[in-house]
Amino acid sequence: MKKFIIPIALIFSLGLTAQINQDLLSHYEKYYKQMQSQADIQGVINALTHLNILDPSQARKDTLATLYMNEGRHVEALNTIGIEKSDSDSDLAVQVKAFSLKAINDIDQAMVHYEELFKRKPNPFIAYELAEMKIRTGDLMGATRNITFGIANSEGDIVRNFYETQQPYSVPMKAAFTYLKGLVKINEDREKNIDAAISIMNEALSIAPNFNLAKISIDALNAQKTTNQD
Repeated sequence: MKKFIIPIALIFSLGLTAQINQDLLSHYEKYYKQMQSQADIQGVINALTHLNILDPSQARKDTLATLYMNEGRHVEALNTIGIEKSDSDSDLAVQVKAFSLKAINDIDQAMVHYEELFKRKPNPFIAYELAEMKIRTGDLMGATRNITFGIANSEGDIVRNFYETQQPYSVPMKAAFTYLKGLVKINEDREKNIDAAISIMNEALSIAPNFNLAKISIDALNAQKTTNQD
């Protein structure tokens, strides 16, 4: 008789565990929907975390990482989905990795994922991010390729937002790329290319007269030019 007791107990135990897990899954699905209806982001994060433990899903992990990213919690976002490049990554996962790595100033790793984003869906916004990072890392030829693409594909109402002033402002994307073109020029030769860089940045300013960052850069270059002449 004892031979039958253990298997029956095991089957009962497994069935009970499965039922408990199903009940918990149902609970957290309801909890997730309730937190969504209340716009309680932390509650949504908690619900998704429990759901992913009970019923692991890459889609849930991607969504959870996105929520962390949107809240400015970039380390948590990256800890959720990792930083490695994978061909199986969803567009959302690649975006989270790219944005969050840049946010924590890991530029080299961020560029890997920005390049993947650009490969999947080329657009001026990703091209701008790539050009800006490549200027920072000294890849001026790479930046120029992204700038050329950006200028050629920035017609219409596409704008770039800037936040260096107390009041954020927008400029046409073409002006933003022209400004980066000026940065490339001055970085090619900081002594010989001052006038050429100023000329390019004035072009950006003619497209967007409110372009404060271009004004600041032009003033700085003129000051450098005066210092060099003294």
